[in-house]
Amino acid sequence: MGEQRTHWDRVYEGKAADQVSWYTPHLARSLAFIEAAGLAPDAAMLDVGGGASTLVDDLLARRFSDITVLDLSAAAVRKARERLGERAASVRWVVGDVTEVELPEASVDFWHDRAVFHFLREEEARRRYVASVRRAVKPGGHVLVATFGPDGPERCSGLDVLRYGAEEIHAEFGPAFRKVGSATEEHTTPGGSVQQFVYCYCRLPGGGGSGS
Repeated sequence: MGEQRTHWDRVYEGKAADQVSWYTPHLARSLAFIEAAGLAPDAAMLDVGGGASTLVDDLLARRFSDITVLDLSAAAVRKARERLGERAASVRWVVGDVTEVELPEASVDFWHDRAVFHFLREEEARRRYVASVRRAVKPGGHVLVATFGPDGPERCSGLDVLRYGAEEIHAEFGPAFRKVGSATEEHTTPGGSVQQFVYCYCRLPGGGGSGS
């Protein structure tokens, strides 16, 4: 895993945060799913692979008070913290691999992942990822995973990826996750090319109330 960490540190150290291919000023599609969930301001939000993404800025602007950003790259996290300034103290930052980090059990209301899952080419890595979701997300919790779609790129930042339709993402997670929504997005990169993303939105059974 050290090689992957070095790779992503090199990516973020070599480019400005707003020049990486997946950058967008606001993750509008993700925010639409989050807003539709009707979560309470104290809901526990986890952005997996959040890196230097601006989702954390928009969650803070919406007055969410329990936000965790997890990323493999310390360089990406450093850039996000520098951008947020004093507001960074309101966020929990975790540098690590989502398939290995021990997240607290039943601690997450909304699990968000835009463009991490499609890098998991090995079945065992995907199994560990799904196990981490099952352990960390509360009963009744929300899971939003976005990957490159069937017409999306086959590689990203020099690495091969897997491409999915929404039903294929759901199949990786299994019937314990109830699929309640999906979306397809044509993302325009800072360089002007177009990438297809597919979003799969699921719920875990159990729980109740807007904050769970």
